[in-house]
Amino acid sequence: MILVTGGTGLVGAHLLFELTKNEAKVKAIYRANSDLKKVEKVFSYYLDNYQNQYKKIHWVIADITDIPALEIAFEDVTHVYHCAALISFDPKDYDCLYKVNCEGTANIVNFCIAKNIKKLCYVSSIATIGKDLNTNEVTEESEWNGKDTNVYALSKYDAEMEVWRGSQEGLSVVILNPGVIIGPGFWNSGSGKLFTTAAKEPSYFPPSGTGFVGVYDVVNLLLLAMKADIDKERFIVITENLTYKEVLSLITTALHLKQPTKMLTFWQLAVLWRLDALRCFLFKTERKITKNQVIALQEQKIYTNKKVTETFTYSFESIQKSIAFTCGKFKKEKL
Repeated sequence: MILVTGGTGLVGAHLLFELTKNEAKVKAIYRANSDLKKVEKVFSYYLDNYQNQYKKIHWVIADITDIPALEIAFEDVTHVYHCAALISFDPKDYDCLYKVNCEGTANIVNFCIAKNIKKLCYVSSIATIGKDLNTNEVTEESEWNGKDTNVYALSKYDAEMEVWRGSQEGLSVVILNPGVIIGPGFWNSGSGKLFTTAAKEPSYFPPSGTGFVGVYDVVNLLLLAMKADIDKERFIVITENLTYKEVLSLITTALHLKQPTKMLTFWQLAVLWRLDALRCFLFKTERKITKNQVIALQEQKIYTNKKVTETFTYSFESIQKSIAFTCGKFKKEKL
């Protein structure tokens, strides 16, 4: 029996589709307030008669911070994909991020050890990958530095430390560190905001860029990592390093909308994060841009996927194809 955490998210929903397609016995946890219709929607992207396949999922109400509920969820489980995470870059959310991403992962690791789980595959982030001082190229061996790091990255790094702790206690683990994951169905969170932003035809684009990858490739590599005789390894999972201008241009072109033409300068961003902090303080709203996010934009890291492509002899789907497919679904639902 396979257990998937975070099954109602972008990666988890697509992973559940692939697992059920292959007739695997699958159990997925979800919180009581989660929207399972989003998972059904993902299934409908790939199958006309998706209901029978969707019904193969055994859903269990649980939260990764709820130990009694996890005790029930782990019954008869042999393999675990841990995809659940809270995403926020707002400093005031740090305590909640730590509780969900770090303490929640510690709970998953502890249950994996106690239940003699054969293997744990953990979805982390390139946000936890460091940078060498003498080069912009980033590998799995680049040293972590928490200075000027956003709160999401800090919590995911601490979560990885829990996974490595589990590996030292005998648990077989593999960590994937994906870049910005492109895929359909979750338009108001994560990379989905790129599409909702592009739909507004903004004139400005942020400087710099990062690594991007399609959800199809993240899921495929999770499946390969679980099956492979590989333990205590981490893999950067990106298709391509792109600037935000390039990505927004690809999206707006696919949507037949006007492309952004003006780059935000760093002095403009410095003003924006201060105004956003003031707005958040006065109106108790969520932060949209923080100081650490602006600092991160000052230098683009160049991530390499050499290790994952060579280990699994893997070829990535082009980002253009992932964006085109996602834009097709976005147009039908939002435009």
